[in-house]
Amino acid sequence: MVPLTDLHTRITDTIIADLEQGVRTWLKPWNTEHAAGQINRPLRAGGQPYRGINVLMLWTAAMNQNFTAPTWMTYQQAKELKGNVRKDSKGSLVVYSNRITRTQTAEDGEESERTVSFLKGYTVFNVEQIEGLPAHFYATASPQLDSAQRIEVADQFFAHTGADIRHGGNQAYYAPEPDYVQMPPFESFRDAASYCSTLCHELTHWTKHAIRLDRDFGRRKFGDEGYAREELVAEIGAAFLCCDLGITPEPREDHVAYLGYWLKVLKEDKRAIVQAASHAQRAVEFLHGLQPSDTATEGCEPGVEP
Repeated sequence: MVPLTDLHTRITDTIIADLEQGVRTWLKPWNTEHAAGQINRPLRAGGQPYRGINVLMLWTAAMNQNFTAPTWMTYQQAKELKGNVRKDSKGSLVVYSNRITRTQTAEDGEESERTVSFLKGYTVFNVEQIEGLPAHFYATASPQLDSAQRIEVADQFFAHTGADIRHGGNQAYYAPEPDYVQMPPFESFRDAASYCSTLCHELTHWTKHAIRLDRDFGRRKFGDEGYAREELVAEIGAAFLCCDLGITPEPREDHVAYLGYWLKVLKEDKRAIVQAASHAQRAVEFLHGLQPSDTATEGCEPGVEP
């Protein structure tokens, strides 16, 4: 098992390298065509979507190595499927996180239990690096919903959250104390996808309220560390949500200013990006859980970084 600190460092350094180039990793997949159709979350060999930080890591790996297929698997899984990983193929890091409880004995003999987090890394390969797999791993996607249908699905999703969404003015924000989301009029956005992307961001903020996920990073003022951490969660959460809804996320120009804040946080705390992705995953799952019958997160790999 790779030491926990080493895994956090490897993951964080990858994200930092992108941010230092002005690139937000979670928006990279939408900068290219996807031969398999609508860009979605990376998939495991069994078709289950990856979650949390693994989504960002595999999106980045796919972009850096020009992969267009969404499915990834271990060397052993490929072998079991009669596939052969091509020689000199570079594997990509994914992690599994969980908690274990250990019993500790104090000097006076008193025993107590302590919960310890662990992070295990392992290597996966994109199916484009593997020969001889069953044909369905290489098949292109079936036709996707058209734009109008995708927006209708998104509108229904937003309505089912039950959030108090108000329209007016020229700013988009979540107001914690009165507990509502403020959005500019729909007509003021360049297109419907831009509106939906912005609302995904604000609804991720909406999940932080004490009656929902009770997420608090100690924000006290604009631009402080708590503010930067929450904005990072909302950006990643919006990317995950847009992906689930088939919407292309809108890179908001007013968020470019956060790059410096995020870099500072990530350089000072190597766990920050993993935790942000974990909180974003929880927020997205919470919003999916408010839908009448939503299975978007079923069958995902276990383990969420605490």
